[in-house]
Amino acid sequence: MLSSSRIRSGLAVALAAVACYSIPAQAQEGSGSGEIRRIDAEAGKITIKHGAIVELELPAITLVYQIDQALLTGLKPGDKITFIARRVDGQYVVVKISK
Repeated sequence: MLSSSRIRSGLAVALAAVACYSIPAQAQEGSGSGEIRRIDAEAGKITIKHGAIVELELPAITLVYQIDQALLTGLKPGDKITFIARRVDGQYVVVKISK
């Protein structure tokens, strides 16, 4: 039969092992709608004034997002758009956008 001190020691080892295990941060994703304010194609950035995006815990705000240059085709400041954005490692990235 196991003693209570051995059980406690085993539990301590198990808890320490679990505490050292880390899960990679998952990207958060949400959709929004708004208006394009500025495009910097060379830098791969777009500024969007949009309503709240609950999934990303963003209030209504004007924010600069990273974006793949290929997604910017046909877009210009003043366009009303819908988009899907992700937060990865503290960066906001538009992954889909349409007028």
